Amino acid sequence: MKQVLFDLDGTLLPMDMDAFIRAYFGELAKFMAPYGFEREPLIDAMWTGTAAMVKNDGTCTNEQRFWSVFEQKTGHSRAAEEAHFLEFYSTVFENARAATRVNPIFRRVLKNLKEAGCQPILATNPLFPEIATDSRIRWAGLEPEDFQAITTYETSCTCKPNPEYFLEICRNLDLDPAECIMIGNDAEEDAAALETGMQVYLVTDCLINRKDRDLSMIPHGNSEALETFLKSLSF
Repeated sequence: MKQVLFDLDGTLLPMDMDAFIRAYFGELAKFMAPYGFEREPLIDAMWTGTAAMVKNDGTCTNEQRFWSVFEQKTGHSRAAEEAHFLEFYSTVFENARAATRVNPIFRRVLKNLKEAGCQPILATNPLFPEIATDSRIRWAGLEPEDFQAITTYETSCTCKPNPEYFLEICRNLDLDPAECIMIGNDAEEDAAALETGMQVYLVTDCLINRKDRDLSMIPHGNSEALETFLKSLSF
């Protein structure tokens, strides 16, 4: 095994996803109200922009895809609003942290990997800007410097569950998918890495399995079991 890819939300950063989304969008709506945004149309535009990023075909960055759709949906220009969004992510977004918690096991896991000569990749779905991704890394008790690379919407051109997302990472970092393992919590989004030849391990602490996928053929277990599993690998 040459490289380990980690998901963030629900994996390295345990969270109540529904509570996080409510807090995130609720705080965003309040913050953006003075700039002429009504709550429901704003949230609808955020979901529409997110869906466009998930379907991105690699012809532009997710950042470009989001803003193109957001501008069409709201009539507000990126030039006028991007600074407000970045201010939100650097300040009030912190309130959404209440829906998350730290799992100290992952600090040990990353330390063990580093000692084994592996600096992992943070393969979080690149739907957020770098500033918001770095914040969530720190909410998990980790640092951006713990990772060789981090996928964000500024630099990625695809999203999970598109297998091309994982191949994009491998191309950018000159990796062979067959020598990588994806660690995540989503039986659809993260397990899509199997289609590239990667191995997959699903962490069940905050498991998402919307389609009730049979997991019997996919290694899985809680975070303690993951720690033991990774110690069994050779790097």
